[in-house]
Amino acid sequence: MTSPAEVQSWIENYVLAWTSAERADIEALFTVDAEYHERPYETDWIGRDEIVEGWLSRQDWQEGGWAFTSSILMITGDTAAVRGTGIYDRLGTFENLWVVTFDADGVCTDFRMWNNEIV
Repeated sequence: MTSPAEVQSWIENYVLAWTSAERADIEALFTVDAEYHERPYETDWIGRDEIVEGWLSRQDWQEGGWAFTSSILMITGDTAAVRGTGIYDRLGTFENLWVVTFDADGVCTDFRMWNNEIV
């Protein structure tokens, strides 16, 4: 079973990786065969290498500054639901829901995100 402390640590490492854009930081979040799905966008990155490349292709989103807040909504077994808000100076504000499934070591095997732009 995944604990709130483990999920919170993973979220903090996610934000660190998004900030650093360092390949090793991103890789540490996901298993080799992890899946990353984002809706309503048609983002389906399968495998850690594809996830890393996808993340790195979005680094211009951070230009001008950004902030992120989150809260854990629930944890069931190895899966957590997280509410997040990303505020990007250039792109706007996005409310999102993450459903994250972890392996026994606390590394993400499946990441699903629903984005809603706040206008």
